[in-house]
Amino acid sequence: MRSPRFQHTYAADLPERLYARPYPSSVSRPRLLELNETLATELGLDIGWLRSPDGIEMLAGNRFPADVRPIAQAYAGHQFGNFVPQLGDGRAVLVGELLDTSGQLRDVQLKGSGPTRFSRNGDGRAALGPMMREYIVSEAMHALGIPTTRTLSLVATGEHVYRETRLPGALIARVAASHIRVGTFQYLAVREDIDGLRALADYAIARHYPHLAEVPRRYLGFLNAVVAAQAKLVAQWMLVGFIHGVLNTDNVAISGETIDYGPCAFMDAYHPATVFSSIDHQGRYAFANQPRITVWNLARLAEALLPILGSEAGGDDEGFVQAKAAIGLFQARYEAAFHEGIRHKIGLFTKQPGDLDLAAELLDLMARNGADFTLTFRDLAHEVDGSGRVRNHFIDPTAFDSWASRWRERLAREPENAADRTARMRTVNPKYIARNHRVEAAIAATTDECDFGPFQSLLAVLARPFDEQPEMEEYAQPPADEERVLQTFCGT
Repeated sequence: MRSPRFQHTYAADLPERLYARPYPSSVSRPRLLELNETLATELGLDIGWLRSPDGIEMLAGNRFPADVRPIAQAYAGHQFGNFVPQLGDGRAVLVGELLDTSGQLRDVQLKGSGPTRFSRNGDGRAALGPMMREYIVSEAMHALGIPTTRTLSLVATGEHVYRETRLPGALIARVAASHIRVGTFQYLAVREDIDGLRALADYAIARHYPHLAEVPRRYLGFLNAVVAAQAKLVAQWMLVGFIHGVLNTDNVAISGETIDYGPCAFMDAYHPATVFSSIDHQGRYAFANQPRITVWNLARLAEALLPILGSEAGGDDEGFVQAKAAIGLFQARYEAAFHEGIRHKIGLFTKQPGDLDLAAELLDLMARNGADFTLTFRDLAHEVDGSGRVRNHFIDPTAFDSWASRWRERLAREPENAADRTARMRTVNPKYIARNHRVEAAIAATTDECDFGPFQSLLAVLARPFDEQPEMEEYAQPPADEERVLQTFCGT
């Protein structure tokens, strides 16, 4: 068995003002609850060592290999529109970076590992429930093909944390392309740290967008690349009914990965104004607002980059013009990704006039009839000949019938036969998502009854979201009225 060999490029290449070195904060009785062996293999890790006492001590944050010096990263951020000049990893440490089997550098961070200089009077710990939610939803997103941080391990601490009540403590090992956020750039910009901004941008380019390293205006290229990545990411969220819940600038990764699964949720019944987060009182981060808020967040990145954009453009005014143009490209990029995806979801794999109107009409009908987002699109694949179950998702099935008649007329102009179209539709319309009531049931079984079975069963189902799994049919069903989860919580 061998311990991992971590790199520490973030601390080596960037100024110390971007991180702190926290003191170790051990837990009393760590117990490995779940290890993501598939991810461990991708990272080139020795699974036997991770399951050994030394491995569990590392995953619990108690003891690290001799050459590891963990750091807590500094960043700022707009939280619900209000700027906070210093946030940072208040309950997380970056253990280091690993070169995975495909040659990509990836962060390994422990979340819930104890207080740091950025804890702002918090305890630095995490409760078991929110850590289970992050494990479940991040792995579900990965299986759906959506860029995301992932979870390597879930460890019970043997201790309690105190929120509204006493809760069992836990921590996860989170794996990311990096943990650099829009807020990381804001942290330097608000301090007028131009040298730091340039160093951070160069590091981010080298790590995530190396093709930009030698271009004449690499910082503008970097901004454009982040805009493109975020446009595609948010389109993917919208196509599966995912609501991030706390889309602050410190939760926007410049890599284009989904990060921070606090009060996140997947919709059951479709409505564009859906909000689950208990702290989003005004609906700022409602489902339909996510593209608009992402543009706002990216504009904050552009503002932070202005000093170095101006220096390479030959003046601040020209830098501003170029930054504004880059942000202006978001909408077209988002619409291109979303429009292609929504056409495919309704079985249209060629472009014809009226396609987007047809899709918009369906979404409007779904909103007015309480139709389940996931199952409506999934069952649509079986509706081509009129024998499907889609109409049963609508309060007024005849409203769907009228739409379906026009839809079949459009399908008749597609080159594919019905069987091939159904197969393709099933590859873009999942049957299984991380439904809130199933996530909460898994958490309750673990925390209340020490029964880990529902958690593991849910993970297994969600690993194959596009497959028919007849023996797991109940996991595809929307909640009964008494099972509905109306709010999700941040967990801090």
